[in-house]
This record gives sequence, structure tokens and C-alpha cells, in this order.
Amino acid sequence: MATSRSSIKLTINKVDLAQLESIARSRTEPAGRVERSRILLAYRQDPSFYAVARTMGLHAQTVQRCIERAKAEGALAALDERARPGKEPTITVEAKTWVVALACRKAKELGYPHEVWTTQLLADHAREHGPAAGHSCLSRLAQGTVCKILDAQEVKPHKVRYYLERRDPKFKAKMAQVLCVYRKVSVLKKAAAAAIKKHKKPSDAMAVISYDVEVWT
Repeated sequence: MATSRSSIKLTINKVDLAQLESIARSRTEPAGRVERSRILLAYRQDPSFYAVARTMGLHAQTVQRCIERAKAEGALAALDERARPGKEPTITVEAKTWVVALACRKAKELGYPHEVWTTQLLADHAREHGPAAGHSCLSRLAQGTVCKILDAQEVKPHKVRYYLERRDPKFKAKMAQVLCVYRKVSVLKKAAAAAIKKHKKPSDAMAVISYDVEVWT
């Protein structure tokens, strides 16, 4: 008894059909999308899993899965790879930007006692708060992935450089006054030392002043 030809009725609208034909001819699209586009187009001409599989050199089950998915989700949706069980979801560009922006903030601003971020702390925070910020792909973010994201942008939150910033517009004038005072004191001390060395009594008008001055603001 001959085996009946397996088939599923698949309808593709004109808009999707035009896109499938474009993708099938593309040299820049991923190979998987091109192949699945050709499967759908070939099946449209000859609705048989076995016929399409034989023509394209594929297994009939590969063709069947593609057709069944196109039937359930739509022709264009069937072109993309399905996420494999246990595989970490792809981190979107927006999610990576969110992680980098997070690393550029201070951990203390978000309630942590740490002075600087560690990649493990960043990963923990991203897993907990990333999905709520609209980045569900961060729900299983690993520390190693955080390192790759930061390295790509040359961001090193665990290495903080400290520096002094001059904010007082009168800083130069204040510093000049301080230096002038110290210079006068130095001159007076030298004069007193010379007078003592020559057995002369120092002038009563001379005084040695010692004090601290705060000039940084």
C-alpha cells in the first residue's frame, strides 16, 4: 500500500511572500533564514514534506517543522531560530547599554555599602532589576557576560581614579597670598638667625608666625 503524501495547508499573503522571495535571494541574510525562506517557497509550489526535502537535500522532518511553525506563527516568524532550552538569551543592544550605564554609576547610589562595583555585584543587580527595567534578557546574566560587555566599551568600574578638582575661582589669588606670607616668614627667620650668629639682638619688631591655612574648597 502506497504511503499518502503528507502535507499541511499553508497560506502566505502577498506581503510576506514578497519578503520571503527577497530573503531567499539575499547574500547578507543569515544562512538559516535563507534556507527556511526557500523551504516555504518550495512548499508553496509543491506541498509535500518529502518532495521539498528531496529537492533541497534536507530531512523531511526539518521541512515539516518549518511548515508547522509557519502555520502556527506566521511565515516570517518561522524564519528565526528558536531559543534552545538552557541557552542563555541573546543580550540586546539596549540591555548592554543599560548595564554599561549602571557600571558608570556608583554602587553607593543604589544602596550598596561598596565603594566600587565588582562584576559579580553588577551581574547580581542586573539579574534582579534588569527585567523590571524592560530587559528580560538580563534575568540570567552571568558574571562572564558582564565582563565581555564592559570590556567591549573599555569600562572598568573596579578601577576608580581619584583626582583633585579646583573649583574656587579665587584659588590662584589665595595661593599667592599664602606663598607670600611663607616667604616673609622665611626671610624674617633667616634675618633672626644671622643676627644671633653675629651676637646681635634680633629686632623687637620681628615675629615668627606658625599656622595652618586651608586654601582648598
